[in-house]
Amino acid sequence: LTDEEIRTIKRGGHDRRKVYAAFREARQTTGKPVVVLLKTVKGDGLGPRAEGRNTVHQKKVLNIEERLALAERLEIPLDRAAIERADFYRPAADTPEMQYLMARRAALGGVLPVRRARFPRPPAPARETFAEFFAGNDRPASTTMVMVRLLAKLLRDPGIGKFIVPIVPDEARTFGMDGLFPQAGIYSPDGQRYTPVDAGTLVPYREAKDGQILQEGICETGAMASFLAAGIAYANHALPMVPFYIFYSMFGFQRVGDMIWACGDSMAKGFLLGGTSGRTTLNGEGVQHQDGHTQLIASTVPNLDSYDPAFAFELAIIVRDGIRRMYHENEDVFYYLTITNQAYPQPAMPARTDTAADTGVAAAEIEAGVVAGLYCFKRAALRDASAGLKAHLFGSGAIMVEVLLAAQLLEAAGIACDVWSATSYNCLVRDAQAVQRRNLLNAGQPAESCYVERLLAGETGVFVAASDYMKSVPGRIAQWLPGPFAVLGTDGFGLSEARPELREYFEVNAGWIADSAASLLVRQGVLPANRLTELRQCWHST
Repeated sequence: LTDEEIRTIKRGGHDRRKVYAAFREARQTTGKPVVVLLKTVKGDGLGPRAEGRNTVHQKKVLNIEERLALAERLEIPLDRAAIERADFYRPAADTPEMQYLMARRAALGGVLPVRRARFPRPPAPARETFAEFFAGNDRPASTTMVMVRLLAKLLRDPGIGKFIVPIVPDEARTFGMDGLFPQAGIYSPDGQRYTPVDAGTLVPYREAKDGQILQEGICETGAMASFLAAGIAYANHALPMVPFYIFYSMFGFQRVGDMIWACGDSMAKGFLLGGTSGRTTLNGEGVQHQDGHTQLIASTVPNLDSYDPAFAFELAIIVRDGIRRMYHENEDVFYYLTITNQAYPQPAMPARTDTAADTGVAAAEIEAGVVAGLYCFKRAALRDASAGLKAHLFGSGAIMVEVLLAAQLLEAAGIACDVWSATSYNCLVRDAQAVQRRNLLNAGQPAESCYVERLLAGETGVFVAASDYMKSVPGRIAQWLPGPFAVLGTDGFGLSEARPELREYFEVNAGWIADSAASLLVRQGVLPANRLTELRQCWHST
């Protein structure tokens, strides 16, 4: 080549012929991976003042001289006046260029890009599939154990079982998922080619070509890539795959938050499961696992619904409704569920939340409340409390255990107490904000009430919310509550200590919950201050 020919060679990444040739060769290569590297320069084609310079990021408008030079270099057939005005050039409809462009747009389904996801709509599992979770069990179990049991049920479901994709990075046994190995197997394209170290156990590792579990090794980004691939398979391959990716909650949003955002941006479907969640719930493994903020980070992903369920029946309701929304109704939403490792008795779903039939809440309303984010789990047992001595306690996740104990302390002190389960503050806030916007746009119409306002209409007394997360998680619903509101949470770094000491330190145990409710009643003038002093001596000594 002459010097001039070499000088005019385009960089490969900007030469359509070289790019085409490279991809053609890549497609013809079989039996090994192929990588195509395209060398490009920032601002190519914008002229010597912009090409290869950082200033190209701020290059929004070309001056007249630059426009004229660009039009000449790219051979754009516009007259000088049109170029100076920065007119667009549109080839005539009968030119080969326009005919090609319109033919390609027609083949792709129209002028505007549209995502048309056509896939078989698997039905949500029958309610009877989860009957054991609705019935409850006095045998202590963590919500992580419940989730694994629920996955086993789903894998056997005739309608959706073959689409379930359990994903773990490396903690399958930590989460108790080893029981799924014999049932589902770990996917390996070559099958099992080694003898596992646990070969002599009841549930050894079992790799299989038809395995459903994706075991990614110690690689959260790899597991997230698998979640994304499975989560968009409904659109890419017409396969409604349902990924369940379980991980230490602290190692989810904090490590791979950008990939979770990409899942939302790609309209992926599935369930992210933050195991061993809560800043005080996982004691004994050090501060690296004490998550008190992922529920807050989850609220930043617009189409991610996040829940912090306390009971087995809540988890079953959320998963069942999530499958319905994502795969039967094809809603562009996915889920983040925090599950814990604290074992406690799992109650049956209450048919009513009041012993008086005329004020009871039907089971269907409770299920709707679980999905919406808040419902009354238990009405006050105390009926003859002094006027105004009424507290409402909101609990979620494992802290619900402390809330129920706090209700007992309050009622023993003569303070009536309703217990509410807050499954999702994120859903409550989004609903309230949507209602606020509708009211703003329809100022001449009667104002609409949000779910929290409708649910708590007519309730009197004080309100206390306690969770294993930062105070800002439940604190966001304050403006929609009908009475004084106190929030207890786990702001700050974690500590290496036992569970009772951690909850005392962060002030989220039963004593502090009861104390907060009584303190609000003192400020309301319905409880004497000296009575609170007496109660504190009892509550904090126990």
